[in-house]
Amino acid sequence: MQINIHTIDWQKVDQLLPVIVQHYQSGEVLMLGYMNQAALEKTLAENKVTFFSRTKQRLWTKGETSGHFLNVVDMSLDCDKDTLLILADPVGATCHTGADSCFHQFARNEMSGWLFFAQLERLIAARKSADPASSYTAALYAKGTKKIAQKVGEEGVETALAALSGDKHEIVSEAADLAYHLTVLLQNAGLSWADVNDKLKARHSGIGLHPEGSNK
Repeated sequence: MQINIHTIDWQKVDQLLPVIVQHYQSGEVLMLGYMNQAALEKTLAENKVTFFSRTKQRLWTKGETSGHFLNVVDMSLDCDKDTLLILADPVGATCHTGADSCFHQFARNEMSGWLFFAQLERLIAARKSADPASSYTAALYAKGTKKIAQKVGEEGVETALAALSGDKHEIVSEAADLAYHLTVLLQNAGLSWADVNDKLKARHSGIGLHPEGSNK
């Protein structure tokens, strides 16, 4: 996270730098704000996103009253040095409405596939503490690891059989079932797809994607 404040074209942006904040895992755009030099210095020092509030005319750390901070994971200036992109790990909801993103009105069916999947993963995670009578997911968690693992095995076999049949519609349907049950299994183990993604990145940078270690 190397940001040189003095390379920013402060004059071009009227001393207020536009800042886009994205979720560090899903890439979901959480909010847009503005920083003056002092706000950026405070953000760099504390690793919590601080803006300059144009309405309050003062520095404003996101979450200072709600506790819903935006913890900085990484940041980068754009090519013209007049816009900042921050990857953040949000604590709680970002929007004052209680939504994850200030752009929550964006229809789910218009989201990118991976953004929808990230939201689905969060929904599945939330079901861990739900009443088993309220949803299939909550009931599956209640049945424990053995049942969840069994379902993953069943869906894996059914996906393989669908592939052998050559029926693309069936392959997609079974793969969706497998992805759902595998997500439940990961959450039940205190893991997420981010952990799987990290493993894939490590293999790609070190030994390649192939699990046996050869670069394919």
